Amino acid sequence: MNKTYIFGHKRPDTDAVMSAIGLSYLKNKLGDDTEPKVLGTINKETSYALKYFNFPTPEYLNDVKLQVKDIKYNKDFLIHEHASIYDAYQYMLREGLTGLPVVKDGNKFKALVTLKDLSRVIINENIEDLYTSYENIMNVLKGEDLVRVDKEIIGKIIVCAYRSTNFIKNIELEKNTCLIVGDRHSVIEHAVNQGIKMIIITGDNEVHDEHLEIARKNNVNVIRTPYDSYHVAKLIGLTNYIKTIVRTTNPTKFEDTDFVSTVVEVNEKLKHTNYPVVDKNNKCLGLLRMIDLNDKDPKRVILVDHNEPLQSAEGIDEAEIVEIIDHHALSTLSTTQPINYRNMAVGSSCTIVYYLFQEKNVDIPKNIAGALLSGILSDTLILKSPTATKLDEAAVKALAEIAGVDYFKYGMDMIKAGTSVAGMTKEQVIYNDYKLFTSGESKFGIGQFFTMDFEDMKKDINEYIKVLDEEAEQNGLVLIALYITDIIENGSYVIYNTKAEEFMKAAYDDMDVEEGFFVPNCVSRKKNIVPAIMPIFS
Repeated sequence: MNKTYIFGHKRPDTDAVMSAIGLSYLKNKLGDDTEPKVLGTINKETSYALKYFNFPTPEYLNDVKLQVKDIKYNKDFLIHEHASIYDAYQYMLREGLTGLPVVKDGNKFKALVTLKDLSRVIINENIEDLYTSYENIMNVLKGEDLVRVDKEIIGKIIVCAYRSTNFIKNIELEKNTCLIVGDRHSVIEHAVNQGIKMIIITGDNEVHDEHLEIARKNNVNVIRTPYDSYHVAKLIGLTNYIKTIVRTTNPTKFEDTDFVSTVVEVNEKLKHTNYPVVDKNNKCLGLLRMIDLNDKDPKRVILVDHNEPLQSAEGIDEAEIVEIIDHHALSTLSTTQPINYRNMAVGSSCTIVYYLFQEKNVDIPKNIAGALLSGILSDTLILKSPTATKLDEAAVKALAEIAGVDYFKYGMDMIKAGTSVAGMTKEQVIYNDYKLFTSGESKFGIGQFFTMDFEDMKKDINEYIKVLDEEAEQNGLVLIALYITDIIENGSYVIYNTKAEEFMKAAYDDMDVEEGFFVPNCVSRKKNIVPAIMPIFS
């Protein structure tokens, strides 16, 4: 079974990151093969928690789109450039292919040969030149090795079709001549004395020992075949290297990391039936037939702390969602088959993961307990948020004991580490903890940043508004707002894009709305912010 990736939303906060880490540990203890990932840059608060409990930052996952490597294409379907035309043709017939990648040493991709190329050789061309290996000739003609001098045979093909006397008198034999002959001993004797490149004896006819001795002395290759002269004449051209019929050395090919959507788009224009597949170093991996696109093995994923498509990985509709662990309202995300879906009205996804450990009777290590504790404390503002429940409180107490920390002191230190804007751009502050939402045809974004001193940020309010205006325009958002939540004052200061002022007035019609206005008791995006914003778009 392929590895399953576990990740939170695009703007990872502490709860999203830590629930992915905790759930991955649990799943692996139960025998699965999972790996936690992140979809974006982690914030200062999460960095603090990861460092405190000695966790490396999970690797970044760009997308879960279907790639060529997720398709069950014909892996290792290829042929070396020194294979014979005959072998390539038999390969394609056997496997039902209309094309076959040709590779050099090390399986480096060289070209693509098609049935059309082979048909041109077999039917239309009169082959006189021979450029192949002794071994190829032996294999195609089912030959017997009588005298082998050269590994590679390069020459001109001649068939002895005249009377022996006429042939010896009128046909000029050269050093590169490759002669096809039956039991005409006088012609054979003449040929070995001339020191030609090769003699192919047809019909399993006898060859005199003295003629073979002369052949060895004069470096003449000799092969005997059971085929008659007619069949040898038809087959000899097919012993040539497959590279001799290559017409196009730069066909359209795809890397195994290319998106399937790209393949489909390209094929809309080219209408080919198959394409070579290579890696980033141009090593050929096989052949992709367009009909193979129906046989796919999509990436397996588990979503934590979100179930909104806009918040999830790019290409989520192309992945196989096998499970969702979340504590938010249900969204429009759908799956193609039944899955395990755990949604609970608690303050943190880490709380749900904690109770999954209990249900599965799996012990929680100290660092995993610290990770889960961090997520709960972050999302519930150290249990002060209206989203905090009795289940969260119980989980915090149990996890803090395992982790060996005073949860209130640790929580304050963690949140304090995340509230400094020193060294951060305005964009980084806005997107520090940010989520996208949809309501009908409208898209809006809500960023949240915790602080203990709003005055320090207030002096830059015009710069924040400018950035919000630009982000709204570039991303097609009807509203984008930054809620600066003051932990001490237990409320949020709100900054929004200029064009969204009427929406904000509609959401807070009982307040004096202006840039930077304060909303008391507004600390939870889920319980306080989104419920105020969402209805104005309904």
